[in-house]
Amino acid sequence: QVQLVESGGGLVQAGGSLRLSCVASGRTLNSYVMGWFRQAPGKEREFVASITGSDDTTYYGDSVKGRFTISRDNAKNTVYLQMNSLKPEDSAVYYCNRVVFGTRAFGSWGQGTQVTVSS
Repeated sequence: QVQLVESGGGLVQAGGSLRLSCVASGRTLNSYVMGWFRQAPGKEREFVASITGSDDTTYYGDSVKGRFTISRDNAKNTVYLQMNSLKPEDSAVYYCNRVVFGTRAFGSWGQGTQVTVSS
């Protein structure tokens, strides 16, 4: 069983940046496609970005392309999400998880980390 702990969220002004981290324990992530998801109040959880375990190929949701960058450090069993040019509509709780079938999450969720972008 993989336990995921997200951190790095906070309050930032529009146009600012944040870097989220997701540390895994219980199992190494090297072979998994990992991703970030987010959920805003009253909305469904949505896919944000993913990264493969084999060659670090990345894939992004349309709303974050060109602004967010996903990366991973397998030695630290950690996945990152660098978020630049933040917008108020990026405000949400951000979660990491395994990704299957392109954009679907697989496995238990962590507690997430809150990102709030003020206008």
